[in-house]
Amino acid sequence: MEDNLIVLFCHVDDFCKGFYPVWESHLLSEGLKKRRRKTRLSPSELISIVIYFHVVGFRNFKTYYVTYVQKYLREMFPGIVSYGHLINHLKSILVPLCIFAQSLKGEKTGIYFVDSLLLKVCHIKREKQHRVFKGLAKKSKSTIGWFFGFKLHLLINDKGEFMAFKVTAGDVDDRKPIAFLTKNLTGKLIGDKGYISQPLFEVLFQQGLQSLE
Repeated sequence: MEDNLIVLFCHVDDFCKGFYPVWESHLLSEGLKKRRRKTRLSPSELISIVIYFHVVGFRNFKTYYVTYVQKYLREMFPGIVSYGHLINHLKSILVPLCIFAQSLKGEKTGIYFVDSLLLKVCHIKREKQHRVFKGLAKKSKSTIGWFFGFKLHLLINDKGEFMAFKVTAGDVDDRKPIAFLTKNLTGKLIGDKGYISQPLFEVLFQQGLQSLE
């Protein structure tokens, strides 16, 4: 497993070495440059820790970090910090992490699958007391009942390689992000009944995509 982490870190570090100078130069030119708070963990290490959480299979990020990263991966991350400090620094890697994910797009094979995943931020009964995503998360109804949170819209090819993704509020229609997800793609698009729409079919057809149920 640790060999996988080393490979992951190398990919992330190569990306960060090319991305950060360009990004910071752009922020300077736009007058948006802010002082980056120093941390004992580099951006490459922070991003690798976040991604590796989804590799090892822990359900809870705090448990993963406290019982696994801090205990067994100290040699790999000598600048390890407390969980509280880590959480404070995670927001600094949101943009780089999203762009890194977009850089991993798969091959244009001509056959694509689209679906959405519910991202619940709290129990539906606590929606009015929720503060973290207040104004962003929304209440909506799915095939399994009401939920409060977001939706992850994901497009993959027939090899299982990811092509595009988009996170929206929970009340956004599954068909709305399709134009964004399928931009510059042609071939066949396969989804469930939630994506059936004559106007959408016509838009995709003009783009060069045939939508199938």
